[in-house]
Amino acid sequence: MAIVRTILGITPKIGKDCFLAETSAIIGDVELGDACSVWYSAVIRGDVNTIKIGNNTNIQDCACIHATYKTGPTNIGNNVSIGHNATVHACTIHDGALIGMGSTLLDHCEVGEGAIVAAGALVLSGTKIGAGELWGGVPAKYIKQAKEGQAQAYANNYKLYSTWYKEEKE
Repeated sequence: MAIVRTILGITPKIGKDCFLAETSAIIGDVELGDACSVWYSAVIRGDVNTIKIGNNTNIQDCACIHATYKTGPTNIGNNVSIGHNATVHACTIHDGALIGMGSTLLDHCEVGEGAIVAAGALVLSGTKIGAGELWGGVPAKYIKQAKEGQAQAYANNYKLYSTWYKEEKE
């Protein structure tokens, strides 16, 4: 069973029909929408500020979602995919975006709707990535426009994968 922990009197709110892997941790001021999946060793730690995650969003293995004390909540939209080993810190990710494996998003950056952050990218504090843009590199820079719906496919795949794990428990 996942670690779902109250801290400072605040308990995470978990939506309907979510898959929480046994080794995942969801702590404090976290609101997780419906049909989300939080995979093995992923941590969503809302101890110092609010973390809001929309519906049908997946947080893949070993990802870390955090915020900054008093100045930086984290807001993640619907149908977002956060790749394995990604670090998402005190930023905003809009609907349908894809955050690649091993990427890092720093405080107050913003990822537009349907945008893609490439694997291993470092998105610096305050960076604004537009809707449908593909960014990559260290530090991340604009590469090109992503193909229509390219990022969305990942959210749909993870919704399917999570059903396999739910079926095993029944």
